[in-house]
Amino acid sequence: MACNPVPLRSSTLICLVTDRTALAETVADAGAGVLPQLLDVIADCADAGVDLVQIREPDLHDRSLLDLVRGAVDRTRTTSARVVVNDRPDVALAAGADGVHLKDDARCAPRVRALGPRGWILGRSVHDVPGARRATQSGAIDYLLAGTVFASASKPGRRPLGLDALRGIVRASSRPVLAIGGVTADDGAVVAATGAAGVAGIRLFRCGPSGRRRARIAERVQALRAAFDSGRTLD
Repeated sequence: MACNPVPLRSSTLICLVTDRTALAETVADAGAGVLPQLLDVIADCADAGVDLVQIREPDLHDRSLLDLVRGAVDRTRTTSARVVVNDRPDVALAAGADGVHLKDDARCAPRVRALGPRGWILGRSVHDVPGARRATQSGAIDYLLAGTVFASASKPGRRPLGLDALRGIVRASSRPVLAIGGVTADDGAVVAATGAAGVAGIRLFRCGPSGRRRARIAERVQALRAAFDSGRTLD
């Protein structure tokens, strides 16, 4: 079982959310054949200091998903990154991942919490203040993912929450809140000013071919942390 010692209440939380169709740009086929490149992106993000890697590949077959999560756990083992699996506690347990991320409509957080070992991470997506309150009432959730904050290519039909709504979610929650949806490195300061604990993204980590990708991801993570440090003074 993975046991990377990274507290979820560190100063700034940065999360990679996977989407092989968006991240593995050089492969036309978005099937299982793209997974080795996705693992390279995960490794680059982990090496750059990303705190969480959320594996979100809902259309993968069970075997491919299990192999992907096992690969992610292996590629992040010597880093501080922790791996969670979207809505699949069975796969998370079988692969030795650090926890599970639940959808906004999930009502089984205490039961999922009970399935995992001590120290298992449990996250939850929320889209409004009532959802944030419900998500934290049971005490089983460790962090919230709030979005979509800005217009996002990943959620083209969803109306953005905006910063005021994000601030309301932060105030309604007793858990760290990460902003997701259209967030760029340039938005770090204004997101931090809402009281959010960090950011999550897919295209946020799409940094081109492998030759320069590692360095660009590292630069982006550093820029986000610096922006959060300055943005907190605006809160």
